[in-house]
Amino acid sequence: MKFIFITILIDVIGLGIIIPVLPKLITELTGGTITDAASYGSWLLFAYAVMQFLFSPVMGALSDQYGRRPVLLFALLGLGIDYIFQAFSPTLTLLFIGRIIAGVTGASFTTATAYIADISTPEKRAQNFGMVGAAFGIGFIIGPSIGGLCSYLGSHMGYTGSFNWSVRLPFLVAAAFSILNMTYGYFVLPESLPKENRRAVDWKRANPIGSLMNLRKYPIVSGLVVSFFLLYLASHAVQSNWAYYTIYKFNWDTLMIGLSLSVVGLLVGLVQGVLIRFTIPVLGEKNSVYLGFLLYAIGMVLFAFANQGWMMFAILVPYCLGGIGGPSIQSIISNQVPDNEQGELQGALTSLMSITSFIGPLVMNNLFSYFTGKSAPFLFPGMPFILGAVLILLAIVFAVPSLKHYHNSKK
Repeated sequence: MKFIFITILIDVIGLGIIIPVLPKLITELTGGTITDAASYGSWLLFAYAVMQFLFSPVMGALSDQYGRRPVLLFALLGLGIDYIFQAFSPTLTLLFIGRIIAGVTGASFTTATAYIADISTPEKRAQNFGMVGAAFGIGFIIGPSIGGLCSYLGSHMGYTGSFNWSVRLPFLVAAAFSILNMTYGYFVLPESLPKENRRAVDWKRANPIGSLMNLRKYPIVSGLVVSFFLLYLASHAVQSNWAYYTIYKFNWDTLMIGLSLSVVGLLVGLVQGVLIRFTIPVLGEKNSVYLGFLLYAIGMVLFAFANQGWMMFAILVPYCLGGIGGPSIQSIISNQVPDNEQGELQGALTSLMSITSFIGPLVMNNLFSYFTGKSAPFLFPGMPFILGAVLILLAIVFAVPSLKHYHNSKK
Protein backbone atom coordinates (compact mmCIF):
# COMPACT_ATOMS: atom_id res chain seq x y z
CA MET A 1 0.00 0.00 0.00
CA LYS A 2 2.84 2.40 0.78
CA PHE A 3 4.13 2.17 -2.80
CA ILE A 4 0.89 3.30 -4.45
CA PHE A 5 0.30 5.86 -1.70
CA ILE A 6 3.60 7.57 -2.47
CA THR A 7 2.87 7.43 -6.21
CA ILE A 8 -0.53 9.13 -5.74
CA LEU A 9 0.98 11.62 -3.29
CA ILE A 10 3.66 12.82 -5.72
CA ASP A 11 1.05 13.06 -8.49
CA VAL A 12 -1.23 15.22 -6.33
CA ILE A 13 1.65 17.46 -5.24
CA GLY A 14 2.25 18.28 -8.91
CA LEU A 15 -1.43 19.08 -9.40
CA GLY A 16 -1.55 21.20 -6.25
CA ILE A 17 1.46 23.25 -7.32
CA ILE A 18 -0.32 24.76 -10.33
CA ILE A 19 -3.74 25.51 -8.80
CA PRO A 20 -2.85 28.87 -7.18
CA VAL A 21 -1.19 30.22 -10.35
CA LEU A 22 -3.38 28.89 -13.18
CA PRO A 23 -5.80 31.87 -13.06
CA LYS A 24 -2.82 34.24 -13.39
CA LEU A 25 -1.43 32.30 -16.34
CA ILE A 26 -4.78 32.52 -18.13
CA THR A 27 -5.14 36.26 -17.47
CA GLU A 28 -1.56 36.81 -18.65
CA LEU A 29 -2.22 35.01 -21.94
CA THR A 30 -5.64 36.57 -22.57
CA GLY A 31 -5.23 40.03 -21.05
CA GLY A 32 -8.67 39.62 -19.47
CA THR A 33 -10.12 39.86 -15.98
CA ILE A 34 -10.40 37.13 -13.35
CA THR A 35 -14.04 36.69 -14.42
CA ASP A 36 -12.88 36.05 -18.00
CA ALA A 37 -10.21 33.64 -16.71
CA ALA A 38 -12.87 31.58 -14.94
CA SER A 39 -14.63 31.02 -18.25
CA TYR A 40 -11.42 30.13 -20.13
CA GLY A 41 -10.40 27.87 -17.26
CA SER A 42 -13.65 25.94 -17.60
CA TRP A 43 -12.88 25.23 -21.27
CA LEU A 44 -9.38 24.00 -20.42
CA LEU A 45 -10.90 21.57 -17.93
CA PHE A 46 -13.47 20.63 -20.57
CA ALA A 47 -10.74 19.68 -23.08
CA TYR A 48 -8.97 17.51 -20.49
CA ALA A 49 -12.17 15.87 -19.28
CA VAL A 50 -13.46 14.96 -22.77
CA MET A 51 -10.22 13.14 -23.56
CA GLN A 52 -10.24 11.41 -20.18
CA PHE A 53 -13.88 10.41 -20.67
CA LEU A 54 -13.02 8.77 -23.99
CA PHE A 55 -9.74 7.11 -23.01
CA SER A 56 -10.11 6.11 -19.32
CA PRO A 57 -12.04 2.92 -20.14
CA VAL A 58 -9.36 2.03 -22.68
CA MET A 59 -6.60 2.52 -20.11
CA GLY A 60 -8.57 0.62 -17.47
CA ALA A 61 -9.11 -2.31 -19.84
CA LEU A 62 -5.45 -2.29 -20.86
CA SER A 63 -4.47 -2.44 -17.19
CA ASP A 64 -6.73 -5.49 -16.79
CA GLN A 65 -4.75 -7.21 -19.56
CA TYR A 66 -1.18 -5.95 -19.14
CA GLY A 67 -1.12 -4.99 -15.46
CA ARG A 68 -1.44 -1.71 -13.56
CA ARG A 69 2.23 -0.70 -13.48
CA PRO A 70 2.95 0.01 -17.20
CA VAL A 71 -0.31 1.90 -17.68
CA LEU A 72 0.35 4.02 -14.60
CA LEU A 73 3.88 4.93 -15.75
CA PHE A 74 2.55 5.95 -19.17
CA ALA A 75 -0.07 8.18 -17.52
CA LEU A 76 2.55 9.93 -15.40
CA LEU A 77 4.66 10.64 -18.48
CA GLY A 78 1.69 12.27 -20.20
CA LEU A 79 1.03 14.49 -17.21
CA GLY A 80 4.66 15.65 -17.14
CA ILE A 81 4.45 16.59 -20.83
CA ASP A 82 1.30 18.61 -20.11
CA TYR A 83 3.02 20.65 -17.39
CA ILE A 84 5.91 21.42 -19.75
CA PHE A 85 3.42 22.66 -22.36
CA GLN A 86 1.83 24.94 -19.75
CA ALA A 87 5.19 26.23 -18.56
CA PHE A 88 6.33 27.37 -22.00
CA SER A 89 3.03 28.06 -23.76
CA PRO A 90 2.86 31.54 -25.35
CA THR A 91 -0.80 31.05 -26.33
CA LEU A 92 -3.99 29.45 -25.06
CA THR A 93 -3.84 27.04 -28.01
CA LEU A 94 -0.76 25.28 -26.63
CA LEU A 95 -2.38 25.13 -23.20
CA PHE A 96 -5.26 23.26 -24.79
CA ILE A 97 -2.89 20.88 -26.62
CA GLY A 98 -1.15 20.07 -23.34
CA ARG A 99 -4.48 19.42 -21.62
CA ILE A 100 -5.54 17.10 -24.45
CA ILE A 101 -2.32 15.06 -24.14
CA ALA A 102 -2.82 14.78 -20.38
CA GLY A 103 -6.45 13.73 -20.87
CA VAL A 104 -5.55 10.96 -23.32
CA THR A 105 -2.93 9.50 -20.99
CA GLY A 106 -4.66 10.56 -17.77
CA ALA A 107 -5.26 7.15 -16.25
CA SER A 108 -3.16 7.64 -13.14
CA PHE A 109 -6.07 7.69 -10.69
CA THR A 110 -8.04 5.09 -12.64
CA THR A 111 -5.13 2.69 -12.42
CA ALA A 112 -4.25 3.65 -8.85
CA THR A 113 -7.74 2.86 -7.56
CA ALA A 114 -7.73 -0.46 -9.48
CA TYR A 115 -4.33 -1.15 -7.88
CA ILE A 116 -5.82 -0.53 -4.43
CA ALA A 117 -8.74 -2.85 -5.19
CA ASP A 118 -6.22 -5.54 -6.23
CA ILE A 119 -4.39 -5.47 -2.92
CA SER A 120 -7.34 -4.91 -0.55
CA THR A 121 -9.75 -7.33 1.09
CA PRO A 122 -13.46 -6.37 0.77
CA GLU A 123 -13.54 -5.40 4.44
CA LYS A 124 -10.61 -3.00 4.07
CA ARG A 125 -11.41 -1.40 0.72
CA ALA A 126 -13.21 1.64 2.15
CA GLN A 127 -10.30 2.40 4.47
CA ASN A 128 -7.76 1.86 1.69
CA PHE A 129 -9.72 3.98 -0.79
CA GLY A 130 -9.61 6.56 1.97
CA MET A 131 -5.83 6.52 1.62
CA VAL A 132 -6.33 8.02 -1.85
CA GLY A 133 -8.09 10.89 -0.12
CA ALA A 134 -5.29 11.07 2.43
CA ALA A 135 -2.74 11.28 -0.39
CA PHE A 136 -4.83 14.07 -1.91
CA GLY A 137 -4.95 15.77 1.45
CA ILE A 138 -1.23 15.66 2.13
CA GLY A 139 -0.52 16.52 -1.52
CA PHE A 140 -2.71 19.58 -1.23
CA ILE A 141 -0.85 20.65 1.89
CA ILE A 142 2.51 20.39 0.15
CA GLY A 143 1.57 21.21 -3.46
CA PRO A 144 -0.19 24.58 -3.17
CA SER A 145 2.39 25.72 -0.62
CA ILE A 146 5.17 24.89 -3.08
CA GLY A 147 3.17 26.58 -5.84
CA GLY A 148 2.72 29.75 -3.83
CA LEU A 149 6.39 29.72 -2.80
CA CYS A 150 7.53 29.15 -6.40
CA SER A 151 5.36 32.03 -7.55
CA TYR A 152 6.86 34.24 -4.84
CA LEU A 153 10.43 33.24 -5.73
CA GLY A 154 9.66 33.67 -9.41
CA SER A 155 8.45 37.21 -8.79
CA HIS A 156 11.99 38.07 -7.63
CA MET A 157 13.42 36.48 -10.77
CA GLY A 158 11.36 38.81 -12.91
CA TYR A 159 11.17 38.21 -16.67
CA THR A 160 13.41 36.46 -19.16
CA GLY A 161 12.19 38.02 -22.38
CA SER A 162 8.44 37.50 -22.17
CA PHE A 163 8.86 34.55 -19.79
CA ASN A 164 7.27 35.52 -16.46
CA TRP A 165 8.98 33.37 -13.83
CA SER A 166 6.35 34.22 -11.22
CA VAL A 167 3.68 32.45 -13.28
CA ARG A 168 5.74 29.82 -15.13
CA LEU A 169 8.13 28.48 -12.49
CA PRO A 170 5.43 26.49 -10.63
CA PHE A 171 4.62 24.57 -13.84
CA LEU A 172 8.26 23.62 -14.34
CA VAL A 173 8.41 22.34 -10.77
CA ALA A 174 5.17 20.38 -11.30
CA ALA A 175 6.70 18.79 -14.43
CA ALA A 176 9.75 17.79 -12.39
CA PHE A 177 7.50 16.12 -9.80
CA SER A 178 5.75 14.11 -12.53
CA ILE A 179 9.02 12.90 -14.01
CA LEU A 180 10.24 12.07 -10.50
CA ASN A 181 7.05 10.11 -9.92
CA MET A 182 7.47 8.11 -13.11
CA THR A 183 11.09 7.36 -12.17
CA TYR A 184 10.03 6.26 -8.68
CA GLY A 185 7.32 4.02 -10.13
CA TYR A 186 9.70 2.44 -12.63
CA PHE A 187 12.23 1.42 -9.99
CA VAL A 188 10.07 0.85 -6.89
CA LEU A 189 6.39 0.23 -7.69
CA PRO A 190 5.56 -3.51 -7.88
CA GLU A 191 2.84 -4.97 -10.10
CA SER A 192 -0.42 -5.65 -8.23
CA LEU A 193 -2.43 -7.73 -10.71
CA PRO A 194 -1.37 -11.41 -10.89
CA LYS A 195 -1.33 -12.91 -14.38
CA GLU A 196 -4.03 -15.41 -13.44
CA ASN A 197 -6.43 -12.50 -12.71
CA ARG A 198 -5.88 -10.77 -16.04
CA ARG A 199 -8.24 -10.84 -19.01
CA ALA A 200 -8.01 -9.85 -22.66
CA VAL A 201 -9.36 -6.45 -23.66
CA ASP A 202 -12.97 -6.57 -24.83
CA TRP A 203 -12.99 -3.64 -27.24
CA LYS A 204 -16.79 -3.52 -27.26
CA ARG A 205 -16.58 -2.56 -23.59
CA ALA A 206 -13.34 -0.53 -23.76
CA ASN A 207 -15.22 2.71 -24.32
CA PRO A 208 -17.30 4.97 -22.07
CA ILE A 209 -20.68 3.70 -23.20
CA GLY A 210 -19.72 0.01 -23.20
CA SER A 211 -18.07 0.11 -19.78
CA LEU A 212 -20.98 1.99 -18.21
CA MET A 213 -23.57 -0.29 -19.84
CA ASN A 214 -21.71 -3.29 -18.42
CA LEU A 215 -22.42 -2.01 -14.91
CA ARG A 216 -26.13 -2.67 -15.43
CA LYS A 217 -25.59 -6.34 -14.56
CA TYR A 218 -24.75 -5.27 -10.99
CA PRO A 219 -28.04 -3.93 -9.47
CA ILE A 220 -26.42 -2.19 -6.51
CA VAL A 221 -23.72 -0.58 -8.66
CA SER A 222 -26.07 0.73 -11.33
CA GLY A 223 -28.01 2.71 -8.73
CA LEU A 224 -25.03 4.11 -6.85
CA VAL A 225 -23.22 5.37 -9.94
CA VAL A 226 -25.92 8.05 -10.30
CA SER A 227 -25.13 9.28 -6.79
CA PHE A 228 -21.40 9.02 -7.54
CA PHE A 229 -21.93 11.17 -10.64
CA LEU A 230 -23.95 13.81 -8.80
CA LEU A 231 -21.41 13.96 -5.95
CA TYR A 232 -18.51 14.68 -8.30
CA LEU A 233 -20.57 17.14 -10.34
CA ALA A 234 -21.40 19.04 -7.15
CA SER A 235 -17.75 19.03 -6.05
CA HIS A 236 -16.89 21.40 -8.89
CA ALA A 237 -18.73 24.16 -7.05
CA VAL A 238 -15.66 24.12 -4.78
CA GLN A 239 -12.96 22.52 -6.89
CA SER A 240 -13.37 24.68 -10.01
CA ASN A 241 -14.34 27.93 -8.30
CA TRP A 242 -12.23 28.17 -5.16
CA ALA A 243 -9.49 30.41 -6.56
CA TYR A 244 -11.90 32.60 -8.56
CA TYR A 245 -14.40 32.94 -5.69
CA THR A 246 -11.84 33.83 -3.03
CA ILE A 247 -9.99 36.27 -5.30
CA TYR A 248 -13.24 38.00 -6.21
CA LYS A 249 -14.90 38.09 -2.79
CA PHE A 250 -11.96 38.35 -0.39
CA ASN A 251 -9.17 39.64 -2.65
CA TRP A 252 -6.93 36.69 -1.77
CA ASP A 253 -3.52 36.43 -3.43
CA THR A 254 -1.80 33.23 -4.61
CA LEU A 255 -0.12 32.78 -1.23
CA MET A 256 -3.44 32.89 0.64
CA ILE A 257 -5.08 30.58 -1.88
CA GLY A 258 -2.18 28.17 -1.45
CA LEU A 259 -2.51 28.35 2.35
CA SER A 260 -6.25 27.68 2.21
CA LEU A 261 -5.74 24.66 -0.03
CA SER A 262 -3.10 23.40 2.37
CA VAL A 263 -5.70 23.55 5.15
CA VAL A 264 -8.08 21.61 2.90
CA GLY A 265 -5.34 19.04 2.39
CA LEU A 266 -4.67 18.71 6.11
CA LEU A 267 -8.34 18.18 6.93
CA VAL A 268 -8.94 15.74 4.05
CA GLY A 269 -5.82 13.80 5.02
CA LEU A 270 -6.98 13.52 8.63
CA VAL A 271 -10.54 12.54 7.70
CA GLN A 272 -9.79 10.02 4.96
CA GLY A 273 -6.47 8.77 6.21
CA VAL A 274 -7.28 8.49 9.92
CA LEU A 275 -10.88 9.22 10.91
CA ILE A 276 -12.64 6.79 8.54
CA ARG A 277 -10.67 3.91 10.04
CA PHE A 278 -12.73 4.51 13.18
CA THR A 279 -16.03 5.87 11.79
CA ILE A 280 -16.72 3.21 9.14
CA PRO A 281 -16.48 0.25 11.57
CA VAL A 282 -18.84 2.12 13.93
CA LEU A 283 -21.29 3.69 11.45
CA GLY A 284 -21.05 1.17 8.64
CA GLU A 285 -20.56 2.06 4.98
CA LYS A 286 -24.23 2.88 4.34
CA ASN A 287 -24.57 5.42 7.17
CA SER A 288 -21.14 6.86 6.32
CA VAL A 289 -22.46 7.68 2.85
CA TYR A 290 -25.54 9.44 4.23
CA LEU A 291 -23.68 11.43 6.88
CA GLY A 292 -20.83 12.37 4.58
CA PHE A 293 -23.10 13.63 1.81
CA LEU A 294 -25.17 15.67 4.28
CA LEU A 295 -22.05 17.36 5.69
CA TYR A 296 -20.89 18.21 2.16
CA ALA A 297 -24.24 19.91 1.44
CA ILE A 298 -24.15 21.90 4.69
CA GLY A 299 -20.60 23.05 3.99
CA MET A 300 -21.48 24.30 0.52
CA VAL A 301 -24.42 26.36 1.76
CA LEU A 302 -22.18 27.94 4.39
CA PHE A 303 -19.49 28.75 1.77
CA ALA A 304 -22.10 30.54 -0.33
CA PHE A 305 -22.99 32.97 2.45
CA ALA A 306 -19.56 33.51 4.04
CA ASN A 307 -18.80 37.24 4.14
CA GLN A 308 -15.31 37.21 5.67
CA GLY A 309 -12.22 35.28 4.66
CA TRP A 310 -11.72 33.57 8.03
CA MET A 311 -15.18 32.00 7.69
CA MET A 312 -13.99 29.98 4.68
CA PHE A 313 -11.37 28.35 6.90
CA ALA A 314 -13.92 27.57 9.65
CA ILE A 315 -16.45 26.11 7.19
CA LEU A 316 -13.80 23.77 5.81
CA VAL A 317 -14.18 21.66 8.97
CA PRO A 318 -17.76 20.38 8.39
CA TYR A 319 -17.20 20.32 4.63
CA CYS A 320 -14.11 18.12 4.85
CA LEU A 321 -15.75 15.84 7.41
CA GLY A 322 -18.06 14.96 4.54
CA GLY A 323 -15.09 13.04 3.15
CA ILE A 324 -16.23 9.91 5.00
CA GLY A 325 -18.86 9.43 2.28
CA GLY A 326 -16.74 9.11 -0.87
CA PRO A 327 -14.54 6.12 0.08
CA SER A 328 -17.60 4.34 1.48
CA ILE A 329 -19.63 4.55 -1.72
CA GLN A 330 -16.59 3.61 -3.81
CA SER A 331 -15.96 0.58 -1.60
CA ILE A 332 -19.56 -0.61 -1.90
CA ILE A 333 -19.35 -0.33 -5.70
CA SER A 334 -15.96 -2.05 -5.92
CA ASN A 335 -17.03 -4.98 -3.74
CA GLN A 336 -19.77 -5.90 -6.23
CA VAL A 337 -17.32 -6.45 -9.13
CA PRO A 338 -14.91 -9.41 -9.69
CA ASP A 339 -11.14 -8.94 -9.50
CA ASN A 340 -10.52 -9.20 -13.25
CA GLU A 341 -12.93 -6.33 -13.96
CA GLN A 342 -11.61 -3.81 -11.41
CA GLY A 343 -9.66 -1.88 -14.06
CA GLU A 344 -12.72 -1.66 -16.28
CA LEU A 345 -14.85 -0.58 -13.31
CA GLN A 346 -12.42 2.15 -12.27
CA GLY A 347 -12.19 3.26 -15.90
CA ALA A 348 -15.98 3.54 -16.03
CA LEU A 349 -16.03 5.53 -12.78
CA THR A 350 -13.27 7.78 -14.07
CA SER A 351 -15.33 8.34 -17.23
CA LEU A 352 -18.22 9.43 -15.02
CA MET A 353 -15.87 11.74 -13.13
CA SER A 354 -14.66 13.05 -16.48
CA ILE A 355 -18.21 13.85 -17.57
CA THR A 356 -18.57 15.91 -14.40
CA SER A 357 -15.19 17.49 -15.14
CA PHE A 358 -16.41 19.01 -18.36
CA ILE A 359 -19.99 19.70 -17.30
CA GLY A 360 -19.04 20.89 -13.80
CA PRO A 361 -16.56 23.67 -14.66
CA LEU A 362 -18.72 24.89 -17.55
CA VAL A 363 -21.77 25.12 -15.31
CA MET A 364 -20.11 26.27 -12.08
CA ASN A 365 -17.54 28.68 -13.52
CA ASN A 366 -20.01 30.26 -15.92
CA LEU A 367 -22.61 30.47 -13.16
CA PHE A 368 -19.99 32.32 -11.11
CA SER A 369 -19.18 34.57 -14.10
CA TYR A 370 -22.87 35.30 -14.67
CA PHE A 371 -23.68 36.16 -11.06
CA THR A 372 -20.61 38.41 -10.79
CA GLY A 373 -21.15 40.05 -14.19
CA LYS A 374 -23.03 43.16 -15.26
CA SER A 375 -26.03 41.26 -16.63
CA ALA A 376 -26.77 39.39 -13.39
CA PRO A 377 -30.23 40.07 -11.87
CA PHE A 378 -28.45 40.30 -8.51
CA LEU A 379 -24.86 39.95 -7.37
CA PHE A 380 -24.26 36.57 -5.73
CA PRO A 381 -20.86 34.89 -6.32
CA GLY A 382 -21.90 32.01 -4.03
CA MET A 383 -24.55 30.68 -6.44
CA PRO A 384 -22.40 27.70 -7.59
CA PHE A 385 -22.23 26.49 -3.96
CA ILE A 386 -26.04 26.56 -3.71
CA LEU A 387 -26.34 24.46 -6.86
CA GLY A 388 -23.70 22.09 -5.47
CA ALA A 389 -25.71 21.59 -2.27
CA VAL A 390 -28.87 20.82 -4.26
CA LEU A 391 -27.03 18.24 -6.37
CA ILE A 392 -25.69 16.47 -3.27
CA LEU A 393 -29.17 16.27 -1.76
CA LEU A 394 -30.32 14.68 -5.02
CA ALA A 395 -27.42 12.22 -4.74
CA ILE A 396 -28.76 11.12 -1.34
CA VAL A 397 -32.21 10.58 -2.83
CA PHE A 398 -30.83 8.39 -5.64
CA ALA A 399 -28.61 6.42 -3.23
CA VAL A 400 -31.44 5.31 -0.92
CA PRO A 401 -32.81 2.33 -2.98
CA SER A 402 -29.35 0.91 -3.76
CA LEU A 403 -28.15 1.28 -0.19
CA LYS A 404 -31.29 -0.48 1.07
CA HIS A 405 -30.59 -3.31 -1.38
CA TYR A 406 -26.96 -3.43 -0.23
CA HIS A 407 -27.98 -3.49 3.44
CA ASN A 408 -30.49 -6.32 2.86
CA SER A 409 -27.93 -8.33 0.84
CA LYS A 410 -25.58 -8.39 3.85
CA LYS A 411 -28.15 -9.87 6.21
